[in-house]
Amino acid sequence: MDLVIEGRFWMDGEIKDTAVGIEDGRIVTIGNIVRGGDERIDLGHRLILPGFMDPHVHFREPGLTAKEDFRTGTMSALFGGVTCVLDMPNTKPPSTDIRSLAEKKSDIKHKANVDYGLFAALTPGAKINDLAPHVAGFKLFMGSTTGNILMNDDDEISYLMGDIARSGKVLSVHAEDDDMILRDAEHDVMDHLRNRPAEAERNAVRRLLRYKGMRVNICHCTDAIAAKAASDAGFTTEVTLHHMLFAAEDVHGPEYKVNPPLRDRDTRDALVRRVMSGGITMFGSDHAPHTQQDKAQDFDAAPGGIIGVETTVPILMDRMMHGRFPLDLLVRMGAENPARVFGVRKGRIAVGYDADFAVFDTRKVTQVNADRLHSKACHTPYQGMDAIFPDAVFVRGNLQIEDGEYCGEALGADIVGNTGH
Repeated sequence: MDLVIEGRFWMDGEIKDTAVGIEDGRIVTIGNIVRGGDERIDLGHRLILPGFMDPHVHFREPGLTAKEDFRTGTMSALFGGVTCVLDMPNTKPPSTDIRSLAEKKSDIKHKANVDYGLFAALTPGAKINDLAPHVAGFKLFMGSTTGNILMNDDDEISYLMGDIARSGKVLSVHAEDDDMILRDAEHDVMDHLRNRPAEAERNAVRRLLRYKGMRVNICHCTDAIAAKAASDAGFTTEVTLHHMLFAAEDVHGPEYKVNPPLRDRDTRDALVRRVMSGGITMFGSDHAPHTQQDKAQDFDAAPGGIIGVETTVPILMDRMMHGRFPLDLLVRMGAENPARVFGVRKGRIAVGYDADFAVFDTRKVTQVNADRLHSKACHTPYQGMDAIFPDAVFVRGNLQIEDGEYCGEALGADIVGNTGH
């Protein structure tokens, strides 16, 4: 064995004092390992969780790298305890065909600090069979947002669904019916909410129900009614931390402008109740960075998007320590379920899985400070919130963060390989 780690591991729904043996980046044995291991690490009293997976990030490469790039985005993920990310296709150019996908893969190779997969965007007549072997999933934008790859026509969507189903890949959907989105002038978060009502989300989900049984994932759910309809159809669902924490009546300014929008308190509270009851499959940060200059514009002109890949898990860890969020639900929604949904051998501390670990000293509470985050977007709506950031992070058995400091290298790998082009 290459490495043996001893400590307090979260396994099978409980914390166990044990040892984990690692070889070639995978867990090969668990238990009282008396001998073996080229190296042994004792993590003492710290809590060792599986590395988290964020199935929804926008790292802006290629073409929008003033906002973020793959190096800074994956560094942010790493410092948030996230060891695998799935990156969205609305870049410049967008990832819509083999050529644009291959160019993106070439651009980001050797830059990633964590493992990653890429989405391809659906466009009319997309070559699903060509793309499927090279992507973690497909992305359908039924509502307009950053980028210009809107596809909201039922006939165009239907034309592709057979090939998507046969591919076995997940179809992640930005479920806002664009025909129900208004373009009235906006001065604040409440105006943005009025322009993008919850009914647009509900109707988009209703239009997808004909595909019951397919591997459809509804991104950034903001509405419990739409989320229940999706779950009843067998779809998986994502939720962001910002849609759980913030209500439109309580916040102001472009920092809180995001698509889909923050909802009113009652809608937000119903969503939180659904999360706490286990009714949402997984977290997805929808990490969508913009520059400070972007966000400093008048509300109407400012782009929508909130960063979150580095702060989601640490904020929830602090809430867990105060009894406000169950640890088993955090691990399930943040690690186990996204890895299971997207077919990655991560998210669990078990034999055969990647040796990805996020290690926390739960006594080390700090506050979120935009100046200390690793994104190019030097601003955050979570400024000043209590959080517990990981003390150490391992990616496939490689120590990448130690004592809260970066000590690794850009060893992130594409979880679905290269295009061969």
